[in-house]
Amino acid sequence: MFQNYLKITFRNMLKHKGYSLINIAGLLSREFLKWVLLANLIAWPVAWYMMRGWLENFAYRTELGWLPFVLAGAAALLIALLTVSYQAVKAGLVDPVKALRYE
Repeated sequence: MFQNYLKITFRNMLKHKGYSLINIAGLLSREFLKWVLLANLIAWPVAWYMMRGWLENFAYRTELGWLPFVLAGAAALLIALLTVSYQAVKAGLVDPVKALRYE
C-alpha cells in the first residue's frame, strides 16, 4: 500500500508539469477499471455455468437472465472507481516532500 502511496505522490509532482489532480485520479482509475472489467468478463461465464447447474436441481425452474450479472459488474466497477478515486485524491493532496521523507 505504501508503494502505491509513493506512486500517487510521484504523480502528484506531475501536477507541476500541467497535470491536474483529476487527470492523475483518472489515470489511476482507468488502470484499475480495466482489471475489474477483465475479472468480470472471466467470472460471468463461470458463474452462469455454475448457477445454471445449481438451478436445475430445483423443482420449479426459472430462467437465468443477464441482469444479475450486469448489476454485479456495475456494482464492482462503481466500488472500484470510488475507492481508487478517493485514495488518489487523498494522496494527491499530500505534499510530495512529506511522503518521500518517510521512505
